[in-house]
Amino acid sequence: MDHRTLLADLATDLPQVVRLQRLVDHLRMRFHCGAVALLQLEEDHLRPVAVDGLVREALGRRFAVGQHPRLAAILARREVTCFDHDSTLPDPYDGLLDTLVGEPLPVHDCMGISLQVDGQPWGVLTLDALQTGTFGEAARAALADCKVLVEAAVRISRLEREVQALRSAPHARSVDDERATRAGDGDMEIVGQSEPLLRLVHELTVVAGSDLPVLLLGETGVGKELFARLLHRQSPRSARPLVHVNCAALPESLAESELFGHVRGAFSGAVADRPGRFEAAEGGTLFLDEVGELPLAVQAKLLRTLQNGEIQRLGADRPRRVDVRVIAATNRNLREQVRDGAFRADLYHRLSVYPVPIPPLRERGNDALLLAGRFLELNRARLGLRSLRLSPGAQDALRRYPWPGNIRELEHVVSRAALKALSRGAARNDIVTLEAALLDLDGLQAPGTSTAPHASATPPLPPAAAATGPGSLAPCTLRDAVDDCQRQRIQAALARHTGNWARAARELDIDASNLHKLARRLALKD
Repeated sequence: MDHRTLLADLATDLPQVVRLQRLVDHLRMRFHCGAVALLQLEEDHLRPVAVDGLVREALGRRFAVGQHPRLAAILARREVTCFDHDSTLPDPYDGLLDTLVGEPLPVHDCMGISLQVDGQPWGVLTLDALQTGTFGEAARAALADCKVLVEAAVRISRLEREVQALRSAPHARSVDDERATRAGDGDMEIVGQSEPLLRLVHELTVVAGSDLPVLLLGETGVGKELFARLLHRQSPRSARPLVHVNCAALPESLAESELFGHVRGAFSGAVADRPGRFEAAEGGTLFLDEVGELPLAVQAKLLRTLQNGEIQRLGADRPRRVDVRVIAATNRNLREQVRDGAFRADLYHRLSVYPVPIPPLRERGNDALLLAGRFLELNRARLGLRSLRLSPGAQDALRRYPWPGNIRELEHVVSRAALKALSRGAARNDIVTLEAALLDLDGLQAPGTSTAPHASATPPLPPAAAATGPGSLAPCTLRDAVDDCQRQRIQAALARHTGNWARAARELDIDASNLHKLARRLALKD
């Protein structure tokens, strides 16, 4: 790559992803190296935005600066930083080169440089060469010369993104503000590059500028809360509170008080006035998760609030004005609930002014690998491992699996496989490679389970063991057997009550909030 190639790209109208990918591709050819990565700084971690020579799931990883001394050293200096072949500092890309899948990096050269945009740290550019001596004085000088053009490419990409965001949603905050909020959310980041996801994010960015109610529709585990947070972050209300209410966890007798508040003496135990969640969200956004679980009596009051912008505390004589935007979410078919009399038709029409279907993971292509990369890095840090990655067979298995439990199920699969690898003798100082067998995806899907897009959002059960005698039971721990039995009982009760959690809880003789906690532990819901 010469400067003319880079300059030509700078003058060309290219999507951000394409521009930055072409940049790292050119750099890899120019410096004859094994891998190039462009990583953006977000709070205390570095996020890969374009890579060449690394496995695809590397794009989903987040490298905590404090855990990777090479990246920290590059970030701390303005000049080119080199690590010779005898450097003892661990390499963040161990096991991630696409030509050495799962193998430790051999003796090699590494160099990198920190990048700034508008006088502020933006991230780093790293180059790895498997041939020692590749990065001599000439290569280091050439990288220093390229720095200005690389920073220009990054700056242009950022400006184009800001312009697009302003055109889509004039009231949205800047990219820097959005990035800072996202980073502060920790694990609440939306990861993926698939076309369905990018279309969805663009649509939500446009909708965020209005005060219209939004109804998020999607299966269990697709991340509805993440998209509600995105709507709030991009809205003019972003400086005000986002209040999350899990409607399914509200006891029926207290649901009205929780949402609208109560006055002293309104009921036994009401010893003082208490504002509800609507008042807590004043000026901001109220996120009603699992809105289909609200009792009918509370639905009537919610409808009045949406119509008039007023609430009335339980036991109060006069209403109060509130300024709150409502975002609702459900994994159930509210039209069917309206038909069955379990949900008010007028409330359904009020909430679904702008319905947004969220695509399941099986429709998002290679996003499963990027998400797996995110969960692999989290587990690597949590378990204190040198490196944690997927074998090629495991990657293929992740692509093929239909993910009835979506992203939540993927997270559990990766975490469980990492623990299994350790329990079977993997050393923390090794490159731990997760094989397909460790993922145990075949055991997660019962025979005949539907994988159609509108199949039940509840994860399938493992096949029940035949109870014809002690010798016929499949080997498993007592805890696993109890968990399987509980899953079956809960799913059967939900099926009998068309997915109504409150009614299922009454049948099972368990408090509704405890049932939801148990269902989350059993991976039956978010």
